[in-house]
Amino acid sequence: MLTFLSHRPRTAHFYRVDVTYNLFGEYSVIREWGRAGRRGRHVVSCFGNLRDAIRDADRWHRRAFRRGYRVTLREHTLPL
Repeated sequence: MLTFLSHRPRTAHFYRVDVTYNLFGEYSVIREWGRAGRRGRHVVSCFGNLRDAIRDADRWHRRAFRRGYRVTLREHTLPL
């Protein structure tokens, strides 16, 4: 799983992008955003290969960075 968790400085907004492998043999990009302490929104996109999923996650991460979000957690776990 690849995770980017970003926060906006001086606000309670967060933006999270995850890349995961699902039970159907596809890769999913899960985007979640909102205010800390409240229910956020989320969108799931499925891809047939890891390259396309990483490309999509990177695109959303760069977009959040342009909007003022800064990375607070970057996690990478290799699948077994």
